[in-house]
Amino acid sequence: MPRIRLGRWLVALPMAALALATVYPLLFTTNVAMKTRREYILDRFSPTSLLHWENLTTAWNTAGMARYFLNSVIVVTFAVALLLLIGSMAGFALSQLRFRGSSALFLVCLAALFIPFQVIMVPLARIMADGGLIDTYPGLILAYVAQFLPFTVFLMTSYYRAVPAEIMDAARIDGNSLYGVYRRIMLPMGAPALLSVGILNALFCWNDVLISLLMMPSADHRTLMVGVTSLRGQYSDNIPTFAAGVLIAAVPVLVTYLFLQRQIADGVTAGATKG
Repeated sequence: MPRIRLGRWLVALPMAALALATVYPLLFTTNVAMKTRREYILDRFSPTSLLHWENLTTAWNTAGMARYFLNSVIVVTFAVALLLLIGSMAGFALSQLRFRGSSALFLVCLAALFIPFQVIMVPLARIMADGGLIDTYPGLILAYVAQFLPFTVFLMTSYYRAVPAEIMDAARIDGNSLYGVYRRIMLPMGAPALLSVGILNALFCWNDVLISLLMMPSADHRTLMVGVTSLRGQYSDNIPTFAAGVLIAAVPVLVTYLFLQRQIADGVTAGATKG
């Protein structure tokens, strides 16, 4: 029994330290967002004596975060919809259909996961500029699809490979076309994976700064994460207001993690299924 308790403590202590390291930045940001500028300058680490909710209002109105929030919602919604549509179709084709080059195509998608965006950002910007897609919603949406599609295809292919081939054969015998098998059989069966992958892609797109900053340079088309940076400039250093903007941008992500944490965990492990 002492050895078992010691083993539990050896596991619990690092996990507690990791949890504290994860939660502390959020608590610190919330505390700073509730302070006045004078309180922050005098002592940035002490708990605030009075909650100043007006910092949230100032951040929302001063930086035009309502417009940035709407931009993020539009871009993320359409990008995730396209990712799920294309990713589910590609996953179905690569896992259930046998055609020449399918294995090589899957390896190409897998290899694309290891290419950082910084490597392709200059060619991508040139292509988008030549197509007149810079500073437009379609340009940013297509950039997100290009960046996160290999991840989506990989997870959907891994999930669909676990589906027995007999199910598809039975559907074809019943007279379904390939599109009918995909729409009536594979798409409903892949709903759990689609939900998990959709949540992960939504978080990736929502938290992105680099791609959005590259594709949306003008102030009117910024996404929320990029818009938060306008609260702190060369001649403006109101840290509590900046922290309030960061808190506003983080709330949708925190709510998503809070209510959909199981689906997020399932999405992370979807590619580990044997198939």
